[in-house]
Amino acid sequence: MPTDDLKRHTRLTARRKAGYERKQARAADEKGLLIVFTGAGKGKTTAALGMALRAIGHGMQVGVVQFIKGGQDSAERAVLSGFENVDFQVIGDGFTWLTQNREQDIATAERAWAEAERMIHDPRYALVILDELNIVLKYGYLDLTQVLETFSKRRSELHIVVTGRNAPDALVAQADLVSEIRAIKHPYREQGVKAQKGIEF
Repeated sequence: MPTDDLKRHTRLTARRKAGYERKQARAADEKGLLIVFTGAGKGKTTAALGMALRAIGHGMQVGVVQFIKGGQDSAERAVLSGFENVDFQVIGDGFTWLTQNREQDIATAERAWAEAERMIHDPRYALVILDELNIVLKYGYLDLTQVLETFSKRRSELHIVVTGRNAPDALVAQADLVSEIRAIKHPYREQGVKAQKGIEF
């Protein structure tokens, strides 16, 4: 590497290291996080369940409530339910355009939320994942104010992850961490490729 390039590289890496160390010094607190994965792209549930695996590896108790899904068995549930420190509850009737019954969808959402509240209030759980809760909130199947109040009163060390498209603005404002997954290409839409085993289910 030419001398000038080497000097430039050394300056840049030293600056990055100093910036990293300043951030590390400021980040001294520990707290339970409210995390939201939203957006039209694929991978929101996958990201949340990846966090579940990380928590399992640390011996933490994990609770998962799936709100919309439930029409078919999932490989994730089959694997994660095998861990003693995972409570995986699927309380959904499948996608809302399949049920075509708002009253039924509301009743199902309320049952799922009761299970979510049980986990949130139980001190054994360190991480609670509420999969597709954003969709339930978008359609008004649950009271957003009640949900946010429950989140705000959770134990200080409890992590909650919420997934689904169209996260409400009030939830985004309350959350500690929000990631939006953007759709750029998808083989289902562009190529007519059906859902693939091991990828979508």
